[in-house]
Order: sequence, then structure tokens, then C-alpha cells
Amino acid sequence: MGTLDFGVLFRHSDRFIEGFWNTIQVSVIALVGSFVLGAILAIFRISPVKPLNWFGTAFVEFIRNIPLLLVVFFFYLGLPALGITLDGFVSGTLGLTIYTAVFIAEAIRAGIQTVPRGQLEAARSSGLSYVQAMNLVILPQAIKIVLPSIGNQFINLVKNSSILAVVAGMDLMYFADLVNSDTFQPLSVYTIVALLYLVLTLPLSFLVHYMERRFGQSDAEARKPKGKPKKNKPTGQVTM
Repeated sequence: MGTLDFGVLFRHSDRFIEGFWNTIQVSVIALVGSFVLGAILAIFRISPVKPLNWFGTAFVEFIRNIPLLLVVFFFYLGLPALGITLDGFVSGTLGLTIYTAVFIAEAIRAGIQTVPRGQLEAARSSGLSYVQAMNLVILPQAIKIVLPSIGNQFINLVKNSSILAVVAGMDLMYFADLVNSDTFQPLSVYTIVALLYLVLTLPLSFLVHYMERRFGQSDAEARKPKGKPKKNKPTGQVTM
């Protein structure tokens, strides 16, 4: 009980594999959903349309100032009171998506505000609508600027997916709790779980650093002057 026994992983491999796979699924779904929702909320936050601006601001401030567990409980325990029943996996995924989206929205909003406003005005004057200008001109630049912050939020999302264990979401932590209740080897079980989470988060961290370097190199190359400066030819001397 007090020593590491990695044989637990092989004796209960079916549970660990199912939990690991479910954690991957919820992480991918929440990652895509939170990025899309976060981008929409960021646009709402800076929108000149006051109702959209108010809604985006109120939504972001409300969600990011309450615990993730309450957001998940709203879908798992609150919606049944309204006649809508969701299982733990769906409830946890929705809660995780919405909770992460508000932090991504703030990161993207900060990135948008660093892009010179003249670019938005130039895009609008060229005939693009506000949404088109945001999607085609402003957002790509803003996301490149705040990529490290967004990447950190995605890594936090993978780790926060363990919240599904609270609502029987069939994730890695949920099955780890079941294995621990059968084996009474918490040190071994949760050490294995920690290593499995590292398998998910470390590649994502390396990918974020790689993309950050690539974007930095592309920006540096774009700022370099193109071509060699032309040298003035020496004028010939006039002989008498």
C-alpha cells in the first residue's frame, strides 16, 4: 500500500484505457468548442453594438468569477429541475467548454486590442463587413499575439477535465477512483493517473512552444526588407 506498484495499470488496463480515451474525447470537444465560443465572446466584448457588448461582458464576468464545479453542477443537477436531463459526460463537457471559453475570450480580446485600429478601418473601407473584417484581418493577427495564453488555457482545460469525476463523467479520474476503491493503493493509482495526464499535456505544451517559435520566425522574416538595396554606380570621370 505504501509502495509504487505499476502492475495496477496492467491489472486494471481496461478501466484506465476507457478513462484515458474518454478524457481525450472531452478535451478535444471542449477545446474546439471553447475556442469557437471564446472568439465569439471576444467579438461581442468589443462590438460597437451595445446589446452584444453588454451580453458579452456580463456573460464573461459572471462565468469567470464562479467555480468550475458550479457551472458543471448547473448542467448536471440544475437542468433536471427544468425537465432537461444530461449525463455526467455531457454535463461536464458543456461546463468545461463554457468555463474555458470565457478565459479564451479575454485572451483574444486583449490580442485584438493590440492590433492597430487602422487595420479594421481599412478593412471596412475596402468593403468588408464588421464580421468579415474581424474573421479575415483582425482575429488571425490577434490569435498569433496571444497564442501562449490560449495554449496555457488549453493545457488547463485538459487538467480541469478531471472535474467530470465528480458527476460520474467516465473520465480518467473517475475510473482511477474506482480502481483505488478496489485496490486500496492510492499512491500507485494516482501516480499512474498523473503520468497519463502528462502524456496528454506535455505534447500540447511542446506544440504551443513550436507554433510560437514558428509564428515568431515568420513575423521576423516578414519585417525584413525584401531584396538587396541597390548601390549607386560610380559615375565615370570626364577626361580632358
